[in-house]
Amino acid sequence: MARGTLRIFLGAAAGAGTTYSMLREAHRLAACGREVAVGIAADHGRTDTALLLDGLDAVAPRPVPGPDGTVAAELDVAAVLARHPEVAVVDDYAHVNAPGSRNGRRWQDIEELLAAGTDVLTTLTVQHVASLRDAVAAIMDQPGGETVPDAVVRRAEHIELVDIPPELLRQRVADGKVFPKDAIDAALANEFRLGNLIALREIALIWLADRVDEGLATYRKSQGITATWPARERVVVGLDGGPDGELLIRRASRILSRVHGGDLLAVHVRRGDGSTAESGHALDAQQRLVTDLGGTWHTVSGEDAAESLLEFARSVNATQIVIGASTGGLWSRLLGAGAGAKVVRGSGDIDVHIVSRPQGGAGLPRPATAALGRTRTTVGFVLAVILPVVLTAALAASPDLNLATHALVHLTGVMAVAFIGGLWPAVLAAVLDSLLLNFFETDPVGTFTIRDPQNVFALVVFLAAAVAVSLVVGLSARRAREAARARAEAATLADLARDALLADDTVAAFMDKVRETFQVRQAGLFTAAGDGSGGWELQAFSGAAPPPAPDAAALTDSVELADDRTALVLSGRTLTAGDRLLLAAHGAHLLLLRQRQALQRRLQSTTKLAEGNSVRTSILRAVSHDLRTPLAGIKLAVTALRRQSRRLPEEVQAEMLATIESYTERLDALISNLLDMSRISSGSAAPLTAPVSWRDAIEDALRGLPAGRIRVDLAPSMQAVDADLGMLERVIANIVENALKYAPDSDVVIVGVSAGTLRAGDDGGGFGELRIVDHGQGVPAAAAAAMFQPFQRLDDAPEGLGIGLGLAVAKGFTEAMGGRLVAEPTPGGGLTMIIRLPLSAGAATPDRRRPAGSTP
Repeated sequence: MARGTLRIFLGAAAGAGTTYSMLREAHRLAACGREVAVGIAADHGRTDTALLLDGLDAVAPRPVPGPDGTVAAELDVAAVLARHPEVAVVDDYAHVNAPGSRNGRRWQDIEELLAAGTDVLTTLTVQHVASLRDAVAAIMDQPGGETVPDAVVRRAEHIELVDIPPELLRQRVADGKVFPKDAIDAALANEFRLGNLIALREIALIWLADRVDEGLATYRKSQGITATWPARERVVVGLDGGPDGELLIRRASRILSRVHGGDLLAVHVRRGDGSTAESGHALDAQQRLVTDLGGTWHTVSGEDAAESLLEFARSVNATQIVIGASTGGLWSRLLGAGAGAKVVRGSGDIDVHIVSRPQGGAGLPRPATAALGRTRTTVGFVLAVILPVVLTAALAASPDLNLATHALVHLTGVMAVAFIGGLWPAVLAAVLDSLLLNFFETDPVGTFTIRDPQNVFALVVFLAAAVAVSLVVGLSARRAREAARARAEAATLADLARDALLADDTVAAFMDKVRETFQVRQAGLFTAAGDGSGGWELQAFSGAAPPPAPDAAALTDSVELADDRTALVLSGRTLTAGDRLLLAAHGAHLLLLRQRQALQRRLQSTTKLAEGNSVRTSILRAVSHDLRTPLAGIKLAVTALRRQSRRLPEEVQAEMLATIESYTERLDALISNLLDMSRISSGSAAPLTAPVSWRDAIEDALRGLPAGRIRVDLAPSMQAVDADLGMLERVIANIVENALKYAPDSDVVIVGVSAGTLRAGDDGGGFGELRIVDHGQGVPAAAAAAMFQPFQRLDDAPEGLGIGLGLAVAKGFTEAMGGRLVAEPTPGGGLTMIIRLPLSAGAATPDRRRPAGSTP
């Protein structure tokens, strides 16, 4: 008998819809004429799922009594085998059967059905896959439950991922479609946090992708295919600033789109001597294109464009390089233009794509005419030796030419050598030409003796003219190099100025740019020590470790002083003269950046003083308005009691006393908030932190508040936090009171998030979290930041709801304790206030109670 096929509906988390999808598939198969029987399927209390169970034939589950008197419904394997349907629906592949069942695990029951030739539909979540148990447990902060061996899961013929975006799954939870109403808020705050669901979804996708890769490998093996597919790619595009750089970027993007994932890195190679022609508009357009394609933009500097590009590619572990083809022929290669060929030779195991460019681009930056490099000088010396001999042999075929004609032709050759090789190759050519003219063209021919004095004068003039031409060419080359370097420095300064306008760079971020631009291992910023010792203090650095100090004897790399007390140090390679010019521009920009940051700090101090004055003014205004009403009420009630206490009924006297008590409590709360706000605005709120238990803080904070509307649901594994207990109590009390005021028709739920869940979520480790949830009208996103400002009340609430200091005080105290107070919408409507405080390494000491903000 042929074995049945197993189809697993895999989900990332509970509520993803695996059971729903399995039952819909069962209906589809039944509609196609196949015999389908439901062995066991749970609707999990969901109406939509329960409706799908109607209309399907079912095999009654087998009741199994438990030791505690309960009865569990288990799959009746014998009944399903006797029924022998074509397709059996068996929910929950990882279920552990009750004691006394036929098999210990449900997947073993399914194995029997498959062996009998019955196809099976079942469900599974990633947390029940054995190899993923530990990873999911770390994310969910829950011990792993029952699992299915990976080998068993891999035997399934079909695994179908039931995927749902995390935001929609959270909305389903908030709508009550996954958990009972009283468990919704705790679920959203713990295992169903957005970060948790994103991580579980990624695990499910990656695990299933691995199964797809295994299937593909099996197919290639069966078909005899030996070629392998590339892994994650990182493509580097070398750009020279020319107009056709967009062609190279798009070609690299197409290369990257053929593989799963990968990175696109565009690199503009700028020579330190400025000997490349680049367009600022073209570079801006190319940078925007790279950003639109999801890539990153980088600028590097170096004398050798090909080597600079290769160094960058190796530093980022590139797998492919894309460059444009040079259009020059043999002559341009003799002049040193073979940058593309040099990239190919030095690429090693990095694939190189040389793209033809119809617009006639020149490829990677290469030495231009102004920069007489080693290659051109070598070519010049070779021509200085060969060209005079060639010209002499060519002129020997015309014996009627006079000495002046021969001299002019040889002078033209000297000029050609000067333009190619510079001064000294031209001088060598001039000397050789003089000797050849003397030997072959002056009497007596065949000797170096000159009989006619006029010929001596002619040869001296020839030699002087040749040397003068060589000097002029060398001088023009030096002037061109200086102009090109000035252009490079100006372009660098323009880039730095533009970056400063577009982004608020920090010194650390700028040091990263310096290290990347000059392709060095470390970059450091040092300032002279303030104690007058002559030493240096490290202010910022980029790289694995800081470079040596400027006065270190072992320092052999480049150091550029930005001023007398500031040094910008690079370590990793020796900079050229052109690089030093660019480094000087970076040093000047760094000084301006530090000055701007100093001005910003002064501005912040001034702004803080202005805010303090504004708070004090607002406090005076609040005292004159919001405190007048309770004082007037107390005065009126006290006066009535003193003058008419004998004539007033007891119930009226009790009511007046209650009024006095109410107004007194209100005054106490207002004055406490005013004092706290004053302390926060002046910067004198000094917390005395110690390990604090969330439960201890909540118990004291909720005293005097209506218990019927407040529900506390704390996770059992909540770790203590470092906080000032008095401050934390005030924070919780203010937030809860605010929720009770502005959500009068909603319960307030205080949910504690376990430390493990938070570390696996979107905020990283090191913080404990408490969520205070209401289901009221919520706060518009535009007003979320303003509600933490002092004297702010939602929608111009009446004065009876307070003076608008509760959330401002709560935020100030939370930040004083090193934490954060943020707000986010409650799924389904309402507002959730989140208190995050640093986790404590010690145990909570509940008896350390004192007034908020007290100092030791």
